[in-house]
Amino acid sequence: MTAQDTQLDQYGRLKHFLTIEGLSRDLLLEILDHAESFAGVGERAVKKVPLLRGKTIVNLFFEPSTRTRTTFELAAKRLSADVLNLNSTTSSTSKGESLQDMLHTLQAMYCDMFIIRHGNSGAAHFIASRVSPDVRVINAGDGRHSHPTQAVLDMFTIRRHKPDFPRLRVAIVGDVAHSRVARSEIHALRALGVPDIRVVGPKTLIPAGIESMGVTVYNELESGIRDADVIVMLRLQRERMRSALLPGAKEYFNCFGLTNARLRVAREDVIVMHPGPINRGVEIDSEVADGARSVILQQVSHGISVRMAIMAMIMGSLAPGREAG
Repeated sequence: MTAQDTQLDQYGRLKHFLTIEGLSRDLLLEILDHAESFAGVGERAVKKVPLLRGKTIVNLFFEPSTRTRTTFELAAKRLSADVLNLNSTTSSTSKGESLQDMLHTLQAMYCDMFIIRHGNSGAAHFIASRVSPDVRVINAGDGRHSHPTQAVLDMFTIRRHKPDFPRLRVAIVGDVAHSRVARSEIHALRALGVPDIRVVGPKTLIPAGIESMGVTVYNELESGIRDADVIVMLRLQRERMRSALLPGAKEYFNCFGLTNARLRVAREDVIVMHPGPINRGVEIDSEVADGARSVILQQVSHGISVRMAIMAMIMGSLAPGREAG
């Protein structure tokens, strides 16, 4: 059974949220519309809505990720759910308990949803295919495979600034080969009708055959971001800098680091994004990261609204056309 078969019910509605691949444009737009209705909750005096009151949500992270875990926790609490954060280094799995045994234990405590981050590709799908029918699963990043909520919050951020997706040029720059964010974003951009999707980076960090995903490959930064409406800078993982894939961080920045000077070849109203955490002076200069074209902090804020929408939808608390209230 594929992840797509697992994450949709018989009516085509979200049951789990595991991957962007295969999701329809209409379903993605429905998520974005619901997220829009949650966007103002954080500005209220009481930052809560009662949609998931009485539900228990477990953040089960087998990889460190402060930003993703924190925004999921805030999203759940703003939906009035109870939240349990489990750290894999202190959980029973570090003592030899299997992942499946842990899930059975948590289900016996009547938990309603698992937010899973795991280093192995397919881990969230494995879990979703084995939980009880009334338990929901969200993929918060699995191996190099997928990071679907990050992709949706990035689409939400883009739509806030540039809502006409079929007219956009989007450049994804950096370590595409090892990026689950890049793969999820390419699927989302294609589903939303973006005609010009570019991946930009050194040949050693671009996966072979990625053109089959409907993208154009550039191995030189300026040509890749020329006339771009949106630039997504990917984090360069430190282990790549110490491997044979790259000569070093300084050399990478000299060739592919985004600076204000290089940004001039993009459109004047270009927006610059980054899923974080940022390596300043490696993939992006501080003047750009903190500059007028950057929407990086907006991505963080929007992540809460998007994750609220996804949680509420898969728990059946939001029907099509219903707003958060």
